[in-house]
Amino acid sequence: MPRLASPQELDAIAALIAAAGPDGLGIDAISRQMGNTMQRRTLQRRLGMLAAQGRIQMQGGARSVRYLPTAAAPSPGPAATVHYVPLLSAEAQEVRAYVTQPRQLRRPAGYQVEFLQQYHPNQTAYLPPGLREQLHALGRPPAERTPAGTFAQGILNRLLIDLSWASSHLEGNTYSQLDTERLIEHGQAAEGKNALETQMILNHKQAIEYLVHDPEHARVDTGTLIALHAFLADGLMADPAAVGRIRRRAVEIGGSVYLPLALPQRLEELFGITVQMAAEIADPFEQAFFLMVHLPYLQPFEDVNKRVSRIAANIPFIRHNLCPLSFIDVPQQAYVDAMLGVYELNRVDLLRDVFVWAYERSCQQYVAVKQGLVPPDTFRLRHRQALAAVVAAIVRADEDAAPQRIAGHVPPTVPADEQARFIELVLNEFSTLHAGNAVRFGIRPLEWAAWQGRHR
Repeated sequence: MPRLASPQELDAIAALIAAAGPDGLGIDAISRQMGNTMQRRTLQRRLGMLAAQGRIQMQGGARSVRYLPTAAAPSPGPAATVHYVPLLSAEAQEVRAYVTQPRQLRRPAGYQVEFLQQYHPNQTAYLPPGLREQLHALGRPPAERTPAGTFAQGILNRLLIDLSWASSHLEGNTYSQLDTERLIEHGQAAEGKNALETQMILNHKQAIEYLVHDPEHARVDTGTLIALHAFLADGLMADPAAVGRIRRRAVEIGGSVYLPLALPQRLEELFGITVQMAAEIADPFEQAFFLMVHLPYLQPFEDVNKRVSRIAANIPFIRHNLCPLSFIDVPQQAYVDAMLGVYELNRVDLLRDVFVWAYERSCQQYVAVKQGLVPPDTFRLRHRQALAAVVAAIVRADEDAAPQRIAGHVPPTVPADEQARFIELVLNEFSTLHAGNAVRFGIRPLEWAAWQGRHR
């Protein structure tokens, strides 16, 4: 796999192209001007990234392509929009070529247990060591010795919007990023959208908060993954009993010739084995990628499997205090093709390219976000569990959010000399509470509506 780009490399390449004027440069000329210090394949990847970021434009095709400064390029039409991860490895291109054939030309495939059995945690690696080292360098925050989940908590508001929107978008959800922001921050559902789309976004929000608010939940075990399914599938399954439960019937995957395993007992056994293998993987990037490969491949739930895998992929990043993976800007078709490569060929090449590119994009986004953030309220972080319990208790007891009522619910975990400030914190939470954010405290919309109708 190619090494990751540094901002300095990208800036240098963009500067060369900008200096070339309106005629631009071919890749051979760019390479010569750089002293032939970079392999052609690596340079192609860097140019693809710059094009995807809108910093340069590509003109022509195949070997005649030229790279132009953005201002000098012709005005792009709809076909110029980036719809795929730029410049794939040769292996990934092979996978893409196969899975984009008409369905009738692809060979039907069933679940191959050998695909799982041939993987040995900490011996087998889907991500080569050099690539993992570069991902670590990219995702490591400036302050390394901080508690698990600190990075994710620090950018939680942005992460909730980005990951909820991007993961839902990969499922065909038509909410825009701005619609998602309004829903998550203000409880305002987008007009003209299907109620199931709104539910999908809110389900993502709740699943992410489950992991980030209490990093003890961020564990790779069967209980956590089943809980994530319960959050993500809530209100979206034809059979409500299938929420948070290993499936008991056969399923098919639209557009694929892959037929997942059907026997419930075998499914439950393999789910346990898959999760245990994932838990044994020491490297957080390898662990995240393994979950993205093998959870959807097994299809342990009746639906929502890919969503579970995308949220679960963030567990190792939360635990190791690395930049999270939001899937922001990941083209839907590239992700779909990558999963088809896993399902039908047991090949991870295309998904690996998508994963690496997606993580690069997430890091670029969140390093910039982190630099502009106000430091988190450490008092609130320290008492977040007590805060959630008290807010929920007031609502469920149908009491006014008054200081004397709150005082009666303050748990003994809050020291006496901090109780006045804690009560003030609870009052502040109630002043900004609404249907969209009440789910942070485990309060269901009907509970909130009933309390609000009597106390506001």
